[in-house]
Amino acid sequence: MSEVWSVWFLIGAALVFFMQCGFAMVETGFTRAKNAGNIIMKNLMDFCIGTPMFMLLGFCLMMSENYFFGFIGKPDLQLFTNFAENDWSAFVFNLVFCATAATIVSGSMAERTKFSAYCIYSAVISAVVYPIEAGWVWNSQGWLAQLGFVDFAGGAAIHSVGGTAALIGAIFLGPRIGKYDYDKKGKVTKVHAIPGHSLTLGALGTFILWFGWYGFNGAACTQLLGVGGLAAVFTTTTIAPAVAAVTTMIFTWIKNGKPDVSMTLNASLAGLVAITPTCATVDALGATIIGIVAGIIVVIVVEGLDVKLHIDDPVGAVAVHLANGIWGTLSDGLFNVESGVFYGGGFHHLGIQALGEFTIVLWTAVCMVIVFSLIKKFHGLRASREEEVIGLDKLEHGIDSSYAGFIMAPQVMTEGQAGLGGLSAAAVTGDIPVEKAVPVAKTTSRPDAKFHMVTIITRPSKFDELKSAMNDINVTGMTVTNVLGCGQQHGNVQKYRGVEMEMTLLPKIKIDIVVSEVPVELVVTAAKEVLYTGHIGDGKIFVYDVQNVIKVRTGEEGYEALQD
Repeated sequence: MSEVWSVWFLIGAALVFFMQCGFAMVETGFTRAKNAGNIIMKNLMDFCIGTPMFMLLGFCLMMSENYFFGFIGKPDLQLFTNFAENDWSAFVFNLVFCATAATIVSGSMAERTKFSAYCIYSAVISAVVYPIEAGWVWNSQGWLAQLGFVDFAGGAAIHSVGGTAALIGAIFLGPRIGKYDYDKKGKVTKVHAIPGHSLTLGALGTFILWFGWYGFNGAACTQLLGVGGLAAVFTTTTIAPAVAAVTTMIFTWIKNGKPDVSMTLNASLAGLVAITPTCATVDALGATIIGIVAGIIVVIVVEGLDVKLHIDDPVGAVAVHLANGIWGTLSDGLFNVESGVFYGGGFHHLGIQALGEFTIVLWTAVCMVIVFSLIKKFHGLRASREEEVIGLDKLEHGIDSSYAGFIMAPQVMTEGQAGLGGLSAAAVTGDIPVEKAVPVAKTTSRPDAKFHMVTIITRPSKFDELKSAMNDINVTGMTVTNVLGCGQQHGNVQKYRGVEMEMTLLPKIKIDIVVSEVPVELVVTAAKEVLYTGHIGDGKIFVYDVQNVIKVRTGEEGYEALQD
């Protein structure tokens, strides 16, 4: 390998490492805030635990020269002794690939797995599960490599492995509390959507992963142009996820009446997974078709697991990595420009791809069933009910919230902090009697005046428009409160990842206005004109009779108390 390409190899490894951040953000955003710190910790530790495990055992197993028909012989434990003669970049690159396979699992098992259990199975994946099957694929002595199995960047060796482990883990754990309703016989009667707390974080993670994927797919290239070259790999790695996202957007738009944001984010990742094994062997047309199919597969599998099979996968890891890892691996047998079915290559190569994919999934499934069974029996796999309800952040890591310091809290001003308009402390603390501080009118000019309170609850984004509308009709006083509210409009069903949404507390603002001179009907009409969009969340308006109004500063009551 030339010095230039060796440097690019290491740059690619750094990009793949940065994908750990992407996985962390996607998983955090697609789950609830009470578990955010736990998920961040898991995505950090699977790499940190995986590094020594892969260094001490995994890499030796992967690079052993004693493969024979899929069985591992004696590992080359002297590999590191004489490693000065070898390329350290190969170790680093395979290490970050190994970490990727391990981190996929945390998403499907999120919000209900014991942190210690996660550390155990993550170590096993890095030490044994990934290295052995990766050796089949990428070690020149591996039996799949000798058969001609194609997995350029790990669609089968990494994503199918992570996705298979994720599926088995989700089955072993069972669903999150409150995900499904059951009848007396234990049959699921209703599926509940549990939305993630931040699509913004989910989107950030998606873009980070897409960026890192150029290193994931491109770093193994040893030439710049032509089939299998860096430029071609970057092209297919761009086309497939883009087309997959467009496909899912249109598919969910037609299917559910709205384009599904979280599912479309998943689709771009599904397209990236699907193109991973074939990125250097297919052309632009092949990448396009692969992306279209990936965009449909991800929706069908996410909804099928949740609604039909009742397997709770909070982030869609199984659909993205297992289903599209399988599809991507098989698609090389269809669209490989040299040996694919649609390019005149016959079915021989497709058969090899199917054999390799089946063997890798079977190996992973057997290993992880054993691992999860042992952990469940001797250590415990699932967090306690109390931990799950309160949140893993609190009871497993001792943090009240991973967002502490970023949550807006009411600010209580002290005398020294508040701008008191030049008043002395004596005026504030009450040294001057109130009746002497400001002249007080003992009688009212409008003894028959009536007062009404108008309470408006609506979206925070509507406040500026509402404030302007009130000012236009001479309403100059209002009290604004940040609140949480929920409601369900009959006949207008919203869906999250294909499941009907129930009432969810959402940020709202509450505006209280007391009027007398300004007609209450005018206030209501002005508010309705500003707030109406016809969609759920426009808000509600409540009108109350008020018995009296008292201005604290002056002691005025009634009509005069409302006049500034």
